[in-house]
Amino acid sequence: MTTGLRPYPEYKDSGLPWLGRVPAHWDVRRNSRLFAQRNETGYGSLPILEVSLKTGVRVRDMDDLKHKQMMSDHEKYKRAVKGDIAYNMMRMWQGAVGVAPEDGLVSPAYVVARPYPEAEPRYFSYLFRTDAYKNEVDGFSRGIVKDRNRIYWEDFKQMPSCFPPPDEQKIIADYLDAGVVKVRRFIRNRHRLIEVLNERKQAIINRAVTRGLDPNVTLKPSGIDWLGDIPEHWVVGRLKFIAKIIYGSSPHNSTYNADGIGTILVNGPDEYSCEDFGITRPLKWTTAPIKFAPKGALLFCLRGSTTGRLNICHSDVSIGRGVAALVPHGDKHYFSYAMMTLRGHLKATFRGSTFPSVTSSHLNNYWVPQPPITEQKPVAEYIDDATKSLNEAIAKATHEIALIREYRTRLIADVVTGKLDVRGLAPAGPLPADERIDEDIDDEDMPEDGEFEPDGEAADADD
Repeated sequence: MTTGLRPYPEYKDSGLPWLGRVPAHWDVRRNSRLFAQRNETGYGSLPILEVSLKTGVRVRDMDDLKHKQMMSDHEKYKRAVKGDIAYNMMRMWQGAVGVAPEDGLVSPAYVVARPYPEAEPRYFSYLFRTDAYKNEVDGFSRGIVKDRNRIYWEDFKQMPSCFPPPDEQKIIADYLDAGVVKVRRFIRNRHRLIEVLNERKQAIINRAVTRGLDPNVTLKPSGIDWLGDIPEHWVVGRLKFIAKIIYGSSPHNSTYNADGIGTILVNGPDEYSCEDFGITRPLKWTTAPIKFAPKGALLFCLRGSTTGRLNICHSDVSIGRGVAALVPHGDKHYFSYAMMTLRGHLKATFRGSTFPSVTSSHLNNYWVPQPPITEQKPVAEYIDDATKSLNEAIAKATHEIALIREYRTRLIADVVTGKLDVRGLAPAGPLPADERIDEDIDDEDMPEDGEFEPDGEAADADD
């Protein structure tokens, strides 16, 4: 993908600190010379478009309205014509901008920019999503606090952008389109590999947690549908009798401390694997924890899109309402694996469809297989050994995904700002239908199963 890439033969100073030098034949123009605002309403029959931080503009999936709010009057939506640039005023600084794939409607909170004939919208969509440009957007945005800043049209049109000749804009966009398809295919294949490896890992865990290590042991019915038969000397106990359950609670605003001493876990752990609990904002700090979870406890997400997710508590922390801490009476390592087996059968007990949750009553009464304490540690050690190679393969594939994403980000930034010359390297003509960018591929999403390591040291590694 990078074969033959070289700098341009001649450069000049762009006059912009964030851009630096640009090819000598490029120009710098304000966005008002590249786009005009489209502010048209009254087209209620068009499909709804949304601007994603990950995939740009796409047609909204009307079958999945989770965490979405729909306006009842589509006549108030703004019209975006195929090829227009649309951006979210509050989130463009994070990359919420893209090209409309077809005629549609966008929220009144979005801005629609109609490109002039000399502006290739795909090129500018790539440019607007680079880190350097997003930083500029942040600087041009206005608001009371940073998280509420908006980039209005009047400010956006004053922003300068690099401007290659129109035919070169298309060459750059074609080259990057082809490259992004290859990267997404690579990431998608690695995701599939991770899914297969996690399935194999889960099968090993399920077998050991429910049957033990003796292949000749006599079995008995457990009385639990999903569990089936278990060794005759095992028991099945309710979670509330097998572990101490600590339910989090909300902290008081009066306890917030600017010095940052102690942590509040609003929806899950913060400095380690907070994304497992869907946290997208900084957490506040307190010197007066309300509910305390000790190191080694198993954290269980009680609500939201990550309901049922698990993670090891690697330090003493206080927890918020969205989390329960489970402290087993037996071997905590075995208990972690037992909960990994159980989590696959929990969805039937979740309450709510758009915002699932687990009640304390349900969590208290989940059934968990319990071998004698003398067998619990050997079972956990067997699983560690049997899944070691799978964990290593998963870690390798995950690292490869991180590297290819980093490479993609760097390549796009270098190409759209003229650091690398791709003239003569772009594919001839549009990509075939089966090679075009699939906006439904969300390559930021990772498989959910098997994402945490029950072993405390392994889980402390960087994500």
